[in-house]
Amino acid sequence: MDMKSTDEQTVLLGHGSGGQMMKRLIDDIFFEAFGSPELVVGNDAGVAELPATGRIALSTDSFVVTPQFFPGGDIGRLAVCGTVNDVATSGAHVRYLSCGFILEEGYPLDALRRIVTSMADTAREAGVRIITGDTKVVERGGVDGIYINTAGVGEVPAGVDLSGANCAPGDAIVISGTIGDHGIAVMSQREGLAFSTDIVSDAAPLNHLIAAVMDAAPHVRCFRDPTRGGIASTLNEFAAASRTVLEVEEQAVPVRPEVRGACEMLGYDVLQVANEGKMVAIVPADEAEAALAAMRSSRYGEHAAIIGTVCELACGTEPYVRVRTPWGSTRILDMLVGEQLPRIC
Repeated sequence: MDMKSTDEQTVLLGHGSGGQMMKRLIDDIFFEAFGSPELVVGNDAGVAELPATGRIALSTDSFVVTPQFFPGGDIGRLAVCGTVNDVATSGAHVRYLSCGFILEEGYPLDALRRIVTSMADTAREAGVRIITGDTKVVERGGVDGIYINTAGVGEVPAGVDLSGANCAPGDAIVISGTIGDHGIAVMSQREGLAFSTDIVSDAAPLNHLIAAVMDAAPHVRCFRDPTRGGIASTLNEFAAASRTVLEVEEQAVPVRPEVRGACEMLGYDVLQVANEGKMVAIVPADEAEAALAAMRSSRYGEHAAIIGTVCELACGTEPYVRVRTPWGSTRILDMLVGEQLPRIC
């Protein structure tokens, strides 16, 4: 039966049955788009080569964003970028992904094809292969259309040991570009907000940018992609792990004017808004300019900036993050409390 017949334009419960309908779904949509040699063999596990470095990095994440299509991306691109970036922050060479789909009965197959094609395109851009996966179908109302889980694996080169605990007084804080784009893009689409300039998601695979920084700044301390909770959560996590104080120069943080305006209108602190295509790096001061140049020479690092410094923690105090304002005063930057933008990724 042709997948495009009138009775198979949407996901049906039979597509999760393990029988012929599921096979057609897998062959005509997933295999067609992903097509890695390891996947099309059809085994329960994809078997692939990893150089014998002795260490691997493994990460998994689930994506439930609403709406599933938004300016600058979709849930499929988000799923690949999110896991690629999480694995890459360890300094690993990201190699392989798995993907699991939970589909709602009645979900349009054309939308599923569009999402899967987006995932395949993003995986090719990142230079990774999707080698195994899973599909489940639930009754109408069981999920909001489609949820995706991805897991990624890569090998960690010998001698690489990146961790927020490595941050040291005097280190520089570097961000790869403008912040808040993803969170505001999704919110504007969800709430029907109109701005004078289009705001689009920054979702992007950053493994190549990270590799460029590691080549230019071989003593880089750590990386982190500031997703939910924005750079506020990321910097507080670094401060706690290293028992230091992180100081941010507010004027140095790159923010698009339309994103800043939207945050002011909505009452958000842009430092707490989610990103999906930005990377924070902590590097020794004498390697900061090299790291900055490497980011700016990469595809997604045009607006990279040095935004602050790691400072020594005073005796008897707890780690924290402070922001130096344009007027010379400082304020404490706390982690986000609760959920500012639900279902943002």
